[in-house]
Amino acid sequence: MTDSTARKKADELTPEQVADYLRAHPDFFLGQDELLRSLTLPHESGRAISLVERQVHLFREQRDTLRRELVELVSIARHNDRLFEKSKRLLLQVIEARSLSEAAAAIDDSIRGDFGLDAAAVLLFMDAPAAGTCQGALRVVSPDSARARLGRLLDSERAVCGQFRDEERAFLFPDRQDPVASVALVPLRHQGLIGVFAVGSCQPGYFDQSMGSLFLTYISDTLSRLLPPMLLKHMAATPGPATEERAH
Repeated sequence: MTDSTARKKADELTPEQVADYLRAHPDFFLGQDELLRSLTLPHESGRAISLVERQVHLFREQRDTLRRELVELVSIARHNDRLFEKSKRLLLQVIEARSLSEAAAAIDDSIRGDFGLDAAAVLLFMDAPAAGTCQGALRVVSPDSARARLGRLLDSERAVCGQFRDEERAFLFPDRQDPVASVALVPLRHQGLIGVFAVGSCQPGYFDQSMGSLFLTYISDTLSRLLPPMLLKHMAATPGPATEERAH
């Protein structure tokens, strides 16, 4: 094959064909040191660099990217570890509570103090005579009342986050001087919907739908099993109209 024929053959090759060949033969440049030194690529600085320099530059960029991703993953892991410890402390306090009022106080103190949020609410759904019971962050409301005020929010199987309507925020966090602007709400479910667990912030946009809800769900799953028996025990020990009638 003459030089002119070889050049003609080379001219017929497309960049895609050359790239495909190099991908299929990644060891092509082994022993081709002179060829590697002769290949040049444009650089951001405006000067031409060798292919080897370009590879080194790419490897450094990949290293820096991986380093940033590793730092971010370590930061997320530490943040999750802190959330887990706070969640564990909250639930242990509820488990160790000797009364419903102690459990409600533990929830309120933990959400405000440990988690640094502005408001907490646990609403258990139960018909009269329990409806109307209030113990700090914990309130008992009728299912019909909750459905009328919260509506679609009760249909979700997962946490719902965002800036709720005024009437929804007022129902979850009544009698507040500083209005709650952003809310995360998790249904309490145990053999059906039994209530909701909600946390609030006065900062608009603090909670949004892109936020993870793993630890909120973890807390709500545990509260949905701990609180109803405590409420029933509290109601049995609290004299009410029905109890007083029987006493007479």
